[in-house]
Amino acid sequence: MKTIEIKRVDYNAPADGQALVALLKTYALDPLGGGEPLPPSVGEQLCAQLAKYPHASSFIAWKTGGEREQPIGLINCFETLSTFKAKPLINIHDIVVHPDFRGQGIGKALIEHVQAVAIQRGCCKLTLEVLSNNTTAMGLYRHMGFAPYALDSEHGQALFFQKWL
Repeated sequence: MKTIEIKRVDYNAPADGQALVALLKTYALDPLGGGEPLPPSVGEQLCAQLAKYPHASSFIAWKTGGEREQPIGLINCFETLSTFKAKPLINIHDIVVHPDFRGQGIGKALIEHVQAVAIQRGCCKLTLEVLSNNTTAMGLYRHMGFAPYALDSEHGQALFFQKWL
């Protein structure tokens, strides 16, 4: 019988690093991930860079029970601080489910795992961003209790902006 096991990524373990980068490359090639391959330098440097951030954590969903474990999902997170609550929060930066395993509850299991970690660490909330046309992901997030961010609905929802440097 095949099962799913979620394990924290050891950024210094080559097998974990290869699995993380392979899943992230799959995500980058998806139209909702940008549709472009990651530059080779990202794959070469990513885990070493993540290892420098003590508040970074990544978890991989592994399909087990067969001849070998297979990485099928990834969630990258960063713990930071809510200044309005003076408590930690976890931002979910990336959620990846390999296309062959979508619709099987892998994304939900990854988010539930991070939620349990957040509760254990005394976090006040989880945050994430999602593209407005990614209705499948938004359906999952809403089902799991996520909602657009607004301090007061009269003033509108928060928007995510960026500026490349």
